[in-house]
Amino acid sequence: MSEPARSFRDLVVWQKAHSFVVGIYKMTDAFPKTEIYGLTSQIRRAAVSVPANITEGFKKTGKADKIRYYNIAQGSLEECRYYLLLAKDLGYGDTSKLSDHAEEISRLLTAYIGSLAKILPK
Repeated sequence: MSEPARSFRDLVVWQKAHSFVVGIYKMTDAFPKTEIYGLTSQIRRAAVSVPANITEGFKKTGKADKIRYYNIAQGSLEECRYYLLLAKDLGYGDTSKLSDHAEEISRLLTAYIGSLAKILPK
């Protein structure tokens, strides 16, 4: 059995989510400047919310609180997945790698929530 995470930075799901945010910022740098207050702002805000909620949930002590924050991260990730689809359809670039990255994070979050539900007391 592996050692428990000492910091949110030790969580693979957080590491992947942080990398996803960096990728989103790099991709959106190339978006039209007319999108600065539109799609660029929206996707960045939603992307940052994913690792931020994982971070916040990490320090929560109750199972319900922890899971709630990870579920909020899931919701923000789904929002990003829509924005990536929209960006692709608008011709703003190839979003396939970031979409694949989002899928991996989604699977990790689902697995992490499932394991927390089994091992943590209420």
